[in-house]
Amino acid sequence: MNKQVDFSTDVKVAAILGAGTIGASWTALFLAAGLEVDVYDPSDNAEAFVRDYVEHAWPSLERLGLTANGAMDRVQFFRTPEEAVVRAQFVQESVPERIDIKHELYARIEPHLRADAIVASSASGLLVKEMQDGWKNPGRFILGHPFNPPHLIPLVELLGNDKTDSDVLAKAEQFYAACAKVTIRVNREVPGHVANRLQAALWREAIHLVVEGVASVEDVDKAVYAGPGLRWSVMGPHMLFNLGSGGHGLGVFCERFGPSFHRWWDDLGDPRLTPEVIEKLLTGVQAQENGRSFDDLAAERDRKIVEASRAMSASEGFSVEDAVKKERLVTAR
Repeated sequence: MNKQVDFSTDVKVAAILGAGTIGASWTALFLAAGLEVDVYDPSDNAEAFVRDYVEHAWPSLERLGLTANGAMDRVQFFRTPEEAVVRAQFVQESVPERIDIKHELYARIEPHLRADAIVASSASGLLVKEMQDGWKNPGRFILGHPFNPPHLIPLVELLGNDKTDSDVLAKAEQFYAACAKVTIRVNREVPGHVANRLQAALWREAIHLVVEGVASVEDVDKAVYAGPGLRWSVMGPHMLFNLGSGGHGLGVFCERFGPSFHRWWDDLGDPRLTPEVIEKLLTGVQAQENGRSFDDLAAERDRKIVEASRAMSASEGFSVEDAVKKERLVTAR
């Protein structure tokens, strides 16, 4: 069992706006980090859904050593977003990705925010400059895009711009680090940010291989998780190819394998999600499911993520606590 972690942070109260799957996952993580969490969602079923989600997520958070100061009952639910943000020092917004919905929400909450509150959007498809149009003063609004599920996958992509107050990104980095997150800064805004674009590039070629009959859906998935996916879970592609040089450096690797990569890149596909392609993928995924339920498959995913995270922490010779302390030092510089 991992050592329990004492995650301290200047933020004591966080708000969640939008309590679907992403918002509920954020709620679980923030509660585990010892925060009080105020939640708003217009659904009549929101409270029951979030409490059930947190209850099911908690054992995984415990196994990761993230619940030392946490408590599942430090959560309140509100009928309006205005009420939910009044106390919050950090607001994680995860409402549906429609710009009109977000703009309406921002207009409602802006007069009720604390002066020092930071508002981070989980948006994956919208641009910060588009969302900023919903604010009178967007200085304390940023992108804080997670990877699903946020309570298990450490990555958060952060993005501000010239309208963002100078201290906000650094404070957000420190807050997320205190919640056991790993942050990157997106320096130039592009659709999909960083990780989603990498994911989209891989999936495009995975679809192409299926459509062209090179391999089945199941075998393409196997090729990812049993091959490069295992390496990618511990290092990124640049460092891995650097190591692939046999100690001679990335420059030598590029010289050796550049022609091969150029040939592969020239032959990559550009499929579209037409009804025929979707049907082909759906048939393949259903064969992979082999009668297993959504809940069973999601539980398998979460269990494997937890055990992989624990194994990596152990192999690196330090605990999750050490990793968070290291991240704090980096972001404080």
